[in-house]
Amino acid sequence: MPNRRYLIALLALLACLVATTATAGGLKDRMIQRKPAIDAMLAKGVIGENNVGMLTVRGSADKGVVSAENADRAKVYAAIAKKTGTTPAVVGQRRAAKIAQQAPPGTWLQQPGGQWYKK
Repeated sequence: MPNRRYLIALLALLACLVATTATAGGLKDRMIQRKPAIDAMLAKGVIGENNVGMLTVRGSADKGVVSAENADRAKVYAAIAKKTGTTPAVVGQRRAAKIAQQAPPGTWLQQPGGQWYKK
């Protein structure tokens, strides 16, 4: 199940964050709580996964949920970048590639060149 793999990968990513920073207070819980709303918006096609590991609004989506998720993803990527000696941008691009592999059919994704496609 692609959604299950996405959740497992997300949880593994979050585990790295929690292990590397004491300031993660509530980050994992917030992301898990938002997951059903995000999955529903992805399924409707009103948001997509862009090529830097963030969500992009593509229609009438809950922009507050998308903004909150992107802010938390940025924190996760920054913590992983610090731990691995790379940049948050590189972490986001790698995560975007993983998300694209695991995304269920019908999900809007952005290619590295910027073109959008429906999986």
